[in-house]
Amino acid sequence: MIRDQIIRSFRQLTPAVLDPSRPVVTLFSGGLDSTYLLLRLKQAGFRDIHAVSVDLGEDESSEHKQRIADELGARLHIIDGRQAFVEEFVRPAIAAQAVYLDTHPVSSTLSRPLIARLAVGLAEELGAVAILHTANRSQNTLRRLNGALALLGFSGPYGSPYDLDPVDRDQKIQELKAVGLDQMSERIVSGDSNLWCREFESGILDDPEDHAVPEHMYQWSARQPELSGETLDVHFREGVPVSVNRVDMPLPELIAELNTRVGAYGIGRYSGLEHLDNGEKVLEIREMPAAWLLLRTYRHLETAVLEAEPMREKMHLEQLWVRESLEGRWFGELHQALQSFIDTCAVRVAGSVRWKLTPGGAETRSITADEPRYLRDREAWEKFSIHVENAPYQLV
Repeated sequence: MIRDQIIRSFRQLTPAVLDPSRPVVTLFSGGLDSTYLLLRLKQAGFRDIHAVSVDLGEDESSEHKQRIADELGARLHIIDGRQAFVEEFVRPAIAAQAVYLDTHPVSSTLSRPLIARLAVGLAEELGAVAILHTANRSQNTLRRLNGALALLGFSGPYGSPYDLDPVDRDQKIQELKAVGLDQMSERIVSGDSNLWCREFESGILDDPEDHAVPEHMYQWSARQPELSGETLDVHFREGVPVSVNRVDMPLPELIAELNTRVGAYGIGRYSGLEHLDNGEKVLEIREMPAAWLLLRTYRHLETAVLEAEPMREKMHLEQLWVRESLEGRWFGELHQALQSFIDTCAVRVAGSVRWKLTPGGAETRSITADEPRYLRDREAWEKFSIHVENAPYQLV
């Protein structure tokens, strides 16, 4: 085994690089790419394949993943990462106003470091020879996973064989059909889903100049025409959303509640171009109703409680936070320093925003901070401020 080697091609899945008798860990979503990698590992003679699926609230069922793993002789590990995802990654993203270049909230940027951390933990427990994933050159996940695995200090080879060996979609489908796995031919796009986001890319959505998501692919933001409107009150405490309409909820349940409740009005769809490692741009489509509302609620509240100068500096640093996260440096020193500043600001963010939801939009009806800096009566404040300003002279 060659230590610290990046796996970049299927040609490296050989005894000269990896010992096929030792365990190998591969990230597994149940999609076409990760299923095909299991097939190639089996064909290459690996006898102890561990397929790791981190449950972040995705669309794919455990039963679907288990069937594939059984068919291809892999041991499936399903790890529940939902609580850690929202507490350690989504919560900081809300406070950081993590929106990529003012186009869309980040999503896989948040999930990849957690997936990498859990994969490293399992690999070390098993004594695995390598950690493999299936990101390709047109996916930012490639550098996010590789960057996280490097910063986490995994000592063995890691990476994606698709990096230098892209495999045609039709070829993958045909080879999987040949071993009895023909359900993959139904995939028309690549998808990534979790509690925070449902994302679509590639396939029929490759071309930014001509793309349309089939309406049936949307789940949360499929508009319900019978709804005319409702009022929604979201409360934050120390930078964390804690209740909806005065009903306290754990963060995972609160996000799920807002995804369906806000999405029912057709709110929370995003499209945008995101850059690859060398500057090329690719199209990504998202639906994120809870993110839409929570990010705006947080901004209103922090504006209500923070002084102008910390707000200005925070808004400047937010895109730096996004850049470090997006480039695979979540566990890096700069990202940790940025998070410390953002968390310091977040401690004071407490209060509620009342929203009026209507088909296709939302407006604020009340912004109420626990320790506000805003004025509720300007005329009274003007009279009081003049009185205070002149008070020393009145003592003479």
